[in-house]
Amino acid sequence: MAKRYWLMKSEPDVYSIEDLERDGRTHWDGVRNPVARKNMESMQEGDLVFFYHSNAKPPGVAGIAEVVREAYPDPSQFDRSSPYHDPKATREKPRWSLVDVGFVERFADVVGLPEIKDTPELEDMVLVRNSRLSVQPVQKSEWDRIVRVGRRKT
Repeated sequence: MAKRYWLMKSEPDVYSIEDLERDGRTHWDGVRNPVARKNMESMQEGDLVFFYHSNAKPPGVAGIAEVVREAYPDPSQFDRSSPYHDPKATREKPRWSLVDVGFVERFADVVGLPEIKDTPELEDMVLVRNSRLSVQPVQKSEWDRIVRVGRRKT
């Protein structure tokens, strides 16, 4: 199957690209939107991911990660002490999934959302049309454009 491209959002004060660079890999838990869950469940090992810093100034693409483990049940849904606990989830019928991602690259400067929105070639990007979705697909042409900008800033 052909490599696909994604964008996943994290608030940098919760977990940043610098944290992923330090850790090498992490599981992407806590996703509780059905569309975002479906997107994660479609990810294949080897797919590439834009690591997006949300709730930042400016918000934007901070670097690149890679899917290193495909979707499996998110254990936080079963943990009553977790903010991501879901009382409807059971081990027999989990409701939420996660993937593991590994560090690939950190951009010297974030490719900011304002710059992305001002780029005509990116006007149809899911990020521009539905900026609230935390896990979203990225078209290859969009990927290439943002990578060029991110690497040019280094």
